[in-house]
Amino acid sequence: MSTLCYFFLMKITSADALELTVPERIQLITEIWDSIAECPEKIELTDITRHLLRKRLAAYRANPSAGSPWADVKRRILNG
Repeated sequence: MSTLCYFFLMKITSADALELTVPERIQLITEIWDSIAECPEKIELTDITRHLLRKRLAAYRANPSAGSPWADVKRRILNG
């Protein structure tokens, strides 16, 4: 049984979750995040977030070459 299924079947509290080992908590977080990613249409954006996304999209459309590909960004992050 996955950690997430166990977490919800047993209806443990966040205090109970904190008693899990670090690897178990990482697994739980991964499973929670994956379950959220399975239904992105249920994620509600705040007005501020929606405004920010529209602003960023407009900036991209105005100058699509201004950004960097993910591979370049990741390389800069990892290499300092």
